[in-house]
Amino acid sequence: MKALVPVKRVIDYNVKARVKADGSGVDLANIKMSMNPFDEIAVEEAIRLKEAGKIEEIVAVSIGVKQAQETLRTALAMGADRAILIVAADDVHQDLEPLAVAKLLKAVVDSEAPDIVIAGKQAIDNDMNATGQMLAALLGWPQATYASELLVEDGSATVTREVDGGLQTISVQLPAIVTVDLRLNEPRYASLPNIMKAKKKPLEEKTAADFGVDISPRLEIVTTTEPPTRSAGVRVGSVNDLVEKLKNEAGVV
Repeated sequence: MKALVPVKRVIDYNVKARVKADGSGVDLANIKMSMNPFDEIAVEEAIRLKEAGKIEEIVAVSIGVKQAQETLRTALAMGADRAILIVAADDVHQDLEPLAVAKLLKAVVDSEAPDIVIAGKQAIDNDMNATGQMLAALLGWPQATYASELLVEDGSATVTREVDGGLQTISVQLPAIVTVDLRLNEPRYASLPNIMKAKKKPLEEKTAADFGVDISPRLEIVTTTEPPTRSAGVRVGSVNDLVEKLKNEAGVV
């Protein structure tokens, strides 16, 4: 079996994002970037499946700017076997829309013929949570989203997923798309020897034109603003004062 794992280069989760002065987007100049945390969990899960003998090969793929090579090298250092970079943008501020990413991933799937695609449920930069679902629709494959537990066996994947009412367990026939949630696992740190080995692992570079996919944006960002500053708390003298403020000032009672 072969697993395909898409990974995205995003602002490191420890960095506080800042809006550009002209309000045209988030300022990425001199900002630390890293692998999307949900994608890191997807890579870890693929590695665990390989260690369990369920998967023979893990292919990591990233779509975006050339600097995404660093993200792919991280995936290779963790344990992926090879990587594919699709250069689809020159400016780090250009974020491809989910449909364009899904179309490119479909082209990669058609070429690589994986048995399972394991992806993060969403990217922490735009939080769209749409690429996995769109990819499943384009391929006509079954999908299991928000996976907190994954078992691959006998040509099917059993997924425990988090829903509003608790946990739901479903089974999908392979090939399938699985998007993973935070509680699925804890990703490993890449060791120094594996980081060195990752430099020699194959990393193939392609462009969107190679797949004949139109990545022209369909959406226009009108303006970007930072969230309002949180106001200071207020100490109240009694429960009655608290209820009064919740009712008349906060409007939540």
